[in-house]
Amino acid sequence: MTTNPGGDDDDGSNPQPDPNAAFEVVSKDASLAPGEQTTYCYYFHTSNTEDALIAKWSSHMSPGSHHAILYLNPSGQGQQPDGTLDPSGNCGGFSLQGGAPIWTYATQTEDQELSLPSDDGNRKPLAQKVAAHTPAVLQLHYLNATLDPITAHIDLKAFALPAGTDYTETAAYVTYNQDIAIDKDAIQQPVTASCGVPDNVKFWTISTHSHKQSVKTVVFDGTIDNSSTEIFTSMDWEHPGSKDWMTPQTPFYTFTNTKLSWTCTYTNDGDNHDSVIHAGPSASTNEMCMATGYFFPATAPSFNIQYNGTCYSL
Repeated sequence: MTTNPGGDDDDGSNPQPDPNAAFEVVSKDASLAPGEQTTYCYYFHTSNTEDALIAKWSSHMSPGSHHAILYLNPSGQGQQPDGTLDPSGNCGGFSLQGGAPIWTYATQTEDQELSLPSDDGNRKPLAQKVAAHTPAVLQLHYLNATLDPITAHIDLKAFALPAGTDYTETAAYVTYNQDIAIDKDAIQQPVTASCGVPDNVKFWTISTHSHKQSVKTVVFDGTIDNSSTEIFTSMDWEHPGSKDWMTPQTPFYTFTNTKLSWTCTYTNDGDNHDSVIHAGPSASTNEMCMATGYFFPATAPSFNIQYNGTCYSL
């Protein structure tokens, strides 16, 4: 079953629902003035009427879209009515009290397909279980670099394994550094954090997420010292890419240490150069430094936040 909640079907701007998708969402159009940069939260419930074992994601972002992150929100905490397009941008906020929405899928390219590994080493596919009618929110970062007004949206589709398939659960590993404070006119200022990783799991992808002051991101196996191993590096905050281990023959990645560390290096010489930049949701005035990935076997996602020098697992 598919749906286009909040879409503008009458003017033909959104595609017809894909009958092969377990669920599909087309976000409500956001209007952007020339030069405007905004992050929205689009709230909805997934339209699957039964639990779905998602093994593939497909997304299309219209021009003006910079990135999108899908959060599932089973607790319903902070959930707004379906079809709400909230300009606050704070849709997947971490909380030391827990209950934060679950990072499930992300894209920073106009068209993306992500197929999860089809063999966990024991001939079972990986999948993300999405319960029927799960509360969810899309975080949508838009930037209109043109001289004309535009509208922007995302079309996201989730494809499931056949019901009853024997599978292995995979889930997100996400970090967030709350301790960011980038100096005025900073040049090549590093910010580093470390958090634990789940025991006895394998990772099939690792990446990072940061904002426009970021000039380099690195993920390490272990703490930042002579014993750590650099496993992912990116010099492009807009399109960081990822390090993937997609088959048992690759093989999947197992951390040899008990911690994952990540560093973001910042240069504050743009329109925020005369301000100290702190962690926050605004792509215009705040920064982020996140390491993200997916691991298996999983019973729940792993969310980790560094706050006042201490890492908390939520």
